Amino acid sequence: MIAAPALPWWQDLTPRQIARLAEEDGVAVLPLAAIEQHGEHLPLSTDLDIALGLLHAALPKLRPGLPVCVLPPLAVGLSLEHCAFAGTLSLSPETALASLVELGDSVARAGFRRLVLFNSHGGNKALVDLAALKLRVAHRMLVVRANYFRFAPPPDALPAAELRHGLHGGALETAMMLHLAPHKVRTEVIADFASIGRDMAAHGSVLGPEGEAGFGWMAQDLNPGGATGDARLGDAVLGARLVDHFAGVLARVIEDARDFALAGLVPAEDRAAPPG
Repeated sequence: MIAAPALPWWQDLTPRQIARLAEEDGVAVLPLAAIEQHGEHLPLSTDLDIALGLLHAALPKLRPGLPVCVLPPLAVGLSLEHCAFAGTLSLSPETALASLVELGDSVARAGFRRLVLFNSHGGNKALVDLAALKLRVAHRMLVVRANYFRFAPPPDALPAAELRHGLHGGALETAMMLHLAPHKVRTEVIADFASIGRDMAAHGSVLGPEGEAGFGWMAQDLNPGGATGDARLGDAVLGARLVDHFAGVLARVIEDARDFALAGLVPAEDRAAPPG
């Protein structure tokens, strides 16, 4: 695994240090990941490894002196779509949402008003959306929904079809894992994992797993082996480029969260001004 500087972990601080960060109007970052199958070429830890790898790469890119700390990662998330495969761990939607909101409550109770939910797993996206709104209503705090897979990739990094259909264990994740944790990748079984989404698009369908009109899917619906995308397109060089790029975007997200004018977050009970 690549060498990385230590993250400013929440759990390594003392109560007074946490209170000081809150007084400095610091940003708390909560990594959200998953422990789930990614085919036979990638480990169950893929989403967690990528989340932590991007954080390690992003923190040195922040402007000096920006107050920030990283909460213990939620390693297990909402992975119902992968539960048919051995090794996948998943919370229920209700438990996952409650856990995320209650952690946010704790962050607010410590005095923080800026929280970045940094998510590396697609199945957590709905949780991030709901938790951000619930915490905004409850605490009048800024909660940023930062799903790295929604960040625009570097230009010409991968073909558009791969970015669209390589949803799980494809070139993008394989490349980053070959850079971040090559010892965990079984290179001998890397392949092109054809997706039903690719076939549907080829026949002109607007439906797709994540198309213009998506549908609920289990991983085995897309490919019997649980992975989708041409993982052969990923290598360590591409992985380093992707990590550096996504880390740069994440650093900008954290900086923008710190600079956001909290005065614009009006109390939830205030009525909106009538039009006109």
